[in-house]
Amino acid sequence: SSTTGTPWTPRAAIPAAAAAAIARPAPPTTAGVYGNATGSVFPRGGGSSEYTGLQDELVLMLVFRSLNWDPHLVCVAACVSRRLRAVANRVLWREVCISRAPRMVSALTAGGATRIVGGWHAIAKLLFFCCGCAAPTRFFPLPDPRHPTPGHFSPVSRFSKTSGRSFLSRRCWGDLLYVSDPCEHTAAAAARSDEDLGAYRGVFRGFIRSRTRAYLISRQAELESRVRCTYCGARVWSMTAAGLVPRSASRRLGSHEGDLEYFVCVNGHLHGFCWLAHLSSSSEDDEGYGGGSNDSDDEEEIG
Repeated sequence: SSTTGTPWTPRAAIPAAAAAAIARPAPPTTAGVYGNATGSVFPRGGGSSEYTGLQDELVLMLVFRSLNWDPHLVCVAACVSRRLRAVANRVLWREVCISRAPRMVSALTAGGATRIVGGWHAIAKLLFFCCGCAAPTRFFPLPDPRHPTPGHFSPVSRFSKTSGRSFLSRRCWGDLLYVSDPCEHTAAAAARSDEDLGAYRGVFRGFIRSRTRAYLISRQAELESRVRCTYCGARVWSMTAAGLVPRSASRRLGSHEGDLEYFVCVNGHLHGFCWLAHLSSSSEDDEGYGGGSNDSDDEEEIG
């Protein structure tokens, strides 16, 4: 694996000047001020000395760059006001994604796009948030629904194109899909005491033009009525119901065939669950994730 970005501290303190710039309320727009499409405000004289920290996106970029694009702090800033949330969704989350997964972002955007379907905030959440398994689904019952596995922040994750290929049926091999290694959770039910619950997530490049979407549309696959995308809230298709789960997916995850389900939303985000059999140390050495790929651009480690 290749590690991207530099280590960051979740509890990093915001410098006093930066905190003041973020929290400072925006002055009311008056007749002597012009606004622009990005939300910045320009005095009539054209001077730049009267910019406020809240309204100048460059100041916010410098603040969060100095904080190493800590996703926790971007979340805090986005909760301050609607204006800051809009700036975070338009600019800050994109920079967080680029700083943590530059090769993955380059592949997903073909190297140059500044917009992405579903929004950068959804991609950032996908990079850092494990979906867990909050409720049983049609093809993935939980032994004890009273003990769901909630989603949580994931400090380290690894995404791989090779793993993604294992989740594509042969007819869809032309698509590019990144999928994470499964996040393991201890099963609460005695019936599954010899297995762990695995939760994983991923994202397609250009899903609207993908073979997977074309197949789902041509087969008139129905969108799920009770499940939504964990990352953007959009409607999802069950790949199990659509008959698009290849055997290679269970082999890649280390689960028994039929012990998994995953969903893809209309924006191309994937999330799913599986039961992971406990492996001996020798089995882990033989069947480690990501083996067999020598492409340095294949994997991206987030952390």
